[in-house]
Amino acid sequence: MLHDASGRRAAGLLARSRRDLWVAAAVIGWIGLVLLLDAVRLPGSPGPGEHGSLWAAGPAEIGRQVALGVTTWGVLALLLRRETPLVRTQTLLVVALATCVEYTFSPLLEAYVYRIGTVPFFVPPGHGLVYLAALTLGRSALFEAYRRPLVAATVVVGGAWAAHGLVAERPDALGAFWFCCLLGFLAWGRSRMLYVGAFVVVSYLELVGTALGTWAWAAADPVLGVVSQGNPPSGAAGGYGWFDLYALLLAPWVLRVAGRRSALRRERGERLVVQ
Repeated sequence: MLHDASGRRAAGLLARSRRDLWVAAAVIGWIGLVLLLDAVRLPGSPGPGEHGSLWAAGPAEIGRQVALGVTTWGVLALLLRRETPLVRTQTLLVVALATCVEYTFSPLLEAYVYRIGTVPFFVPPGHGLVYLAALTLGRSALFEAYRRPLVAATVVVGGAWAAHGLVAERPDALGAFWFCCLLGFLAWGRSRMLYVGAFVVVSYLELVGTALGTWAWAAADPVLGVVSQGNPPSGAAGGYGWFDLYALLLAPWVLRVAGRRSALRRERGERLVVQ
């Protein structure tokens, strides 16, 4: 009887989580496909692990980057169609902030360097997809039902990874710092399961992207030159959590401002009609 009840509960959770899990799976699959397509060697293009210039690579590389960027924007737009205005706003805020961070820390400071020497066109919408996948995983009935073990697993796996980074042949102090940030989000964040989802998706993204040579992290931070960085940093999800927090806090304000402006425009239009 207990086994049957447990099976029915699991089936019910999966049924209620079907759409959220499908969105997360679609994002994870698309990220993997884009990174694999980006890693295919083209004539004149820098290969995986090499670093060159997009503009010197030739029309084939430029065409690939444009195609991957446009289709990734299309996937993001398609997945956002059935989301609420709040989620759409949060996602676009993440895209805006992440794009500024990308261009600051990659081509400018070179904390990490992309294969093509600049931020690929698929990266800005890719940040929106990562946020959406983390959100949908975190809000799913399945994740909510197993909140405690999932948080515990995130802490254990993330902590072991960060601890290994401190004693690895290539030290990773940045990863340990970011893992501490993740602990803070898990302890005091308003959307704890969002950060659990982010740990899953961001860790996957960083491991695949660096393994394929799409980007590589510098051995030390570019500002002080004393903070060691893994390739990738172990606690990358903790760093990404700041994007999530920014979106969660700012999106309601953006919607309120937009709503007031829309109401004012309607009011002015009604006055003109009356006059």
